[in-house]
Amino acid sequence: MGKETGFLEFERKDRTYDDPAERLGHYKEFVRPHSGDALREQAARCMNCGIPYCHTGCPVNNIIPDWNHLVYEDDWKNALAVLHSTNNFPEFTGRICPAPCEAACTLNIVDAPVTIKSIECAIVDRGWREGWIEPAKPDRPTGKSVAVIGSGPAGLACAQQLARVGHAVTVFEKSDRIGGLLRYGIPDFKMEKHLINRRAVQMEAEGVVFKTSSEVGVDVSFRALQDNFDAIVLAGGAEEARQLEIPGAELPGVRLAMEFLTQQNKRNAGDDEVRAAPRGTLTAKDKHVIVIGGGDTGSDCVGTSNRQGAARVTQLEIMPKPPEREDKALTWPHWPLKLRTSSSHEEGVARDWSVLTKRVVPGENGDVAGLECVRIEWNGRKFEEVAGSEFTLKADLILLAMGFTGPTRRGLLDRVGVEMTDRGTVSANEQDYATSQAQVFACGDMRRGQSLVVWAIREGRQCARSVDEALMGASKLPR
Repeated sequence: MGKETGFLEFERKDRTYDDPAERLGHYKEFVRPHSGDALREQAARCMNCGIPYCHTGCPVNNIIPDWNHLVYEDDWKNALAVLHSTNNFPEFTGRICPAPCEAACTLNIVDAPVTIKSIECAIVDRGWREGWIEPAKPDRPTGKSVAVIGSGPAGLACAQQLARVGHAVTVFEKSDRIGGLLRYGIPDFKMEKHLINRRAVQMEAEGVVFKTSSEVGVDVSFRALQDNFDAIVLAGGAEEARQLEIPGAELPGVRLAMEFLTQQNKRNAGDDEVRAAPRGTLTAKDKHVIVIGGGDTGSDCVGTSNRQGAARVTQLEIMPKPPEREDKALTWPHWPLKLRTSSSHEEGVARDWSVLTKRVVPGENGDVAGLECVRIEWNGRKFEEVAGSEFTLKADLILLAMGFTGPTRRGLLDRVGVEMTDRGTVSANEQDYATSQAQVFACGDMRRGQSLVVWAIREGRQCARSVDEALMGASKLPR
């Protein structure tokens, strides 16, 4: 694959970014893609390693060495066909997936993996520019209908696969626009939303019907779906945010990350302030912002706060600071625990680890004035507070980015009556994705729990095959 000696001749060179001073003035993407020649060199580094460990890290089973080789051969159109054979939306994963495939790359043993994510993104972006990506309409309708609840990556992937084999697919989305957390959880500077709109146009041409502002269990009866569709897919995501259970957490200056991020994305989409902020306008401008949670959502809050003009941004994490480098002999080819610094971190933030929050300090006007904290350490059995380590941070706005506990029960799941797991997710296995209710299936975060976009796409595709088999007795769709 690639050039046999490419990994010896060419160094890893990934995409670069616009300068922070420039990109902080807008909400557009700021990645600088490689030229064609530079991409061919990077693809040439795929080293024909015999066992492509990158496959172990890729949930959608991308055939990575094959499309690397095709890019090296300057055969971009066939590279796109190979890429699309396993991934419906590589422009999404090429922007927001953390690239576990690169962690599993054989060259990562020496910290120089192939730039898989960049090459993937370049292939699909060129496909759109060249007009190679067209609707894949079915040969004939099957006469079967499927309702997909949720239009995040799992729901979209499932719907597209089912439509392409001839089923009449309707996607129900409770928000005013499709995309789920791709639309309202991912900042525009990481993924611009015209990418979702473009796929929606393609899917509509393939026969998918989108019904927005239609929350099943509230605006639409689940029983009505059962009466009118041959199968139903639950793909509503895991939106129940983990709460901060300390004194003062009920103050209006303590808000969920998704509320903060959604408001800004709605503003970017042209919504007015009233529509974007039903609980009141939320802004970080001139404020001391504390983000609680050290993951990707917390990082997104950092980048958004800085663009809104925050006076200072601090990000707290309860876990210890990870090592700068992982122990490759211990972790490779699996996803390692190590310190990760995002582009948003590079734009300005004070990061702190091993911090437990104790109390939100109220201000004179009943809002937030500060956050009392204490340092903690692991004693071999549990975390303990470090005596005398208490400190207080000034805060005007506290954003909670501590992850999600599972799908929201009120509304849909309260009415469906499917069995749930002990973790609060819909009970369905990875073989057939069937729930305890006849002809009702589940996939994505609603079944799996909080996870990555690439896992959502995988589950949507595999669920589509199971639905097709249940309706038709057999399926040509890939798993």
